[in-house]
Amino acid sequence: MTVEESVRTLALGRAARELELRRDEFRLAVQLGLVRTVPGAVAGEPGRPAGARGAPRRVDRGEVDRLRAAPDFPAGLRDRVRTVGTAEGAAILSVTPDRFGRLARTGHFSPVRFRLNRYRAVVWLYPAGELAEFAPAHGALLRGRLPHGLRERLDAGEDLRPRNWRSRRLGLLLRAAADPWERAAAIASLLDPLLLADAVSDPRERAHLDTLRPEPPPGRPESVAGREIVDRLVLAAEPDEILWYGMSLSLALDEARGARAVQPAPAPARRPSPSGGRRSPRRAASRRPEGRTAARREVPERG
Repeated sequence: MTVEESVRTLALGRAARELELRRDEFRLAVQLGLVRTVPGAVAGEPGRPAGARGAPRRVDRGEVDRLRAAPDFPAGLRDRVRTVGTAEGAAILSVTPDRFGRLARTGHFSPVRFRLNRYRAVVWLYPAGELAEFAPAHGALLRGRLPHGLRERLDAGEDLRPRNWRSRRLGLLLRAAADPWERAAAIASLLDPLLLADAVSDPRERAHLDTLRPEPPPGRPESVAGREIVDRLVLAAEPDEILWYGMSLSLALDEARGARAVQPAPAPARRPSPSGGRRSPRRAASRRPEGRTAARREVPERG
């Protein structure tokens, strides 16, 4: 990075301090698009190893000046990155917590993050600003009996909160990706390893995607049981969701391969047969390990 670039842009930590935001508040501001970031370095710079991750993203000095010039700074910016759970969210919408949960499960507003409580139940958190904007535009959903279609979906057990959170997380990862391979890796991180092996047959490509795999969500629990819950929430769960991300990965890989190919895996060595002839290498069959069930362990959720 040149001296001029370092003066024109700020490291993320410095930008957070100048915007008077805590680290988690700043991260959410970026995720919600309230603070725009720029690549820290141009892909393909001289001296950068091929396939290396991009440099940490930065914030343009003009972006910080723009936000600081707002008449309600810093309170207004802090309020826009405030997150609330079910109880506070219901109060913002002037509805009961039960009705708030029903509207969240049917996807009328999406969580932006989650945490596990001491019972390892998932507590979803929502941007307070988005809820405040939702209320005046959807008054009919906040009063009286819910529409019949919504009640049917709830009776069938619909809960869109996990997949909506995954969708928001993927959007952030794609915006931060420095090149097509990082974008493909972001999508691949949503697929179970066995499904990914089916979608990406080349082991070298899979290894490359694994190298570029995004970091896990912030606040990953220390306990094994807690990490298992978070790891399951990160992965696409519903058949249509899995199909969508599989198709998206295929398109992303086509773009990435066109931009820069990964060296294909070497063919397996041939071994002489007992009769002195040659035999063809066996093709590895794609199988699920015995005893693995398709059903996922149920994740307790709240909020």
